[in-house]
Amino acid sequence: MEDLPLEALDQVAAYFQALSEPTRLRILSLLRSSERNVGELAELCEYTSANISRHLAILSKHGLVARENRGTSVYYRIADESVYKLCDLVCGSIARQFEQHAREHQPFVQTVAKSRSRR
Repeated sequence: MEDLPLEALDQVAAYFQALSEPTRLRILSLLRSSERNVGELAELCEYTSANISRHLAILSKHGLVARENRGTSVYYRIADESVYKLCDLVCGSIARQFEQHAREHQPFVQTVAKSRSRR
């Protein structure tokens, strides 16, 4: 990100903002295995089609998904596979932080459990 002009940093921030909503991450996860239409995504996410369409529009605006009209349905697929590398990297980092936190607090949990068992 060094030496990027402010306008480019704004675009980077908008890209990450598109990824900052759990429903959009769920949609991307569902599209990882296969393309789907709005109705399928809405059913799997347990949201309305209108809500899913709004999220898909944001993902599309940032080049994360592509759409294809097929008769009366619109199917969505991943437009940029690199988003999964980014998500896997972030998920791995969060998992490592969680594991570190658990290791650091394990002695405390054991101490509390022992004191409760003595009562």
